[in-house]
Amino acid sequence: MHARTWIAIGIAAFGWGTSSPATRAALAAEIPPVGLVAWRTLIGAVILAVLIGATGRRYPRERAAWSMGAVMGFANLALPFVTLVLALQFASSGFVGLLIALVPLVTAVLAHYVLPGEPLYRGKVVGLSVALGGVAVLLLSGDSGLGAVGRPLLAASLALIGVLAIAFSGVYAKQRHAHYDPLVLTGMQFIVGFVLIFCWMLIVEGMPGAFSAWGWFLILYVTVPGSVVPFLLYYWVLKHATATKASLTAYVVPLIALVSGIVALDEQLELGIAVGGVLILAGVLIIDRNDRRRAQEVPEAAPASG
Repeated sequence: MHARTWIAIGIAAFGWGTSSPATRAALAAEIPPVGLVAWRTLIGAVILAVLIGATGRRYPRERAAWSMGAVMGFANLALPFVTLVLALQFASSGFVGLLIALVPLVTAVLAHYVLPGEPLYRGKVVGLSVALGGVAVLLLSGDSGLGAVGRPLLAASLALIGVLAIAFSGVYAKQRHAHYDPLVLTGMQFIVGFVLIFCWMLIVEGMPGAFSAWGWFLILYVTVPGSVVPFLLYYWVLKHATATKASLTAYVVPLIALVSGIVALDEQLELGIAVGGVLILAGVLIIDRNDRRRAQEVPEAAPASG
């Protein structure tokens, strides 16, 4: 991949990585979890609508385009946004971030069955096995990064739902990469996602109350650098690389989340998280290295220009 692709992956990963401790800080500021996601999505939708109008783009009228936006709004935004925020109530940013790192591996498995150019070869199977061993260590250790108040099994269950949804949406979008504008698709995704999350919020939490200035700052942080910018960069990368490589935006997320959570929130680096994390990241590295080797042996199709 070109250097600009790696830069885009790095910026997106930083935004997503630091959004986890920012989210936990927002929850500590007594912002309800689904309400936090609803405001995050609404503000993102407004920002994207302004960008779409300012650049002369328009939302499509075709049913097929909005059908895709609806699928992405649910699978790549509403469901993972809510489940991952809920998971952060029961485990540290590093714990949840390590599970998010499974996105490339789950994407690789799904891509094998859906995308003809991305087979699941032996190297990917080895990487997947190592990473799953890391998940087993993480869960069997009982460590959550929050000490006795953590609930690692519940946090892992919620996070893995989000991981599956994100992996599915990455493969789904890659199938249709020639038929969407990244900015417009992201805008549609946020619109649909907000409608779904708003309804969810009304059912489980009701209308949110007033927030402090610090709370609003955290909401804006997780919205712009933590959501909108990474999503735009992710879709740009997706059009210039394979679905598996595009999902590597999640590769450095756990490291960023782990370090920023320890520094900003005094989260704990427990033994189970450390060992399980090493195995999970090793699995991702195995897949990445084997992808690079195969790319040299069998060159990928020329990426789109731009």
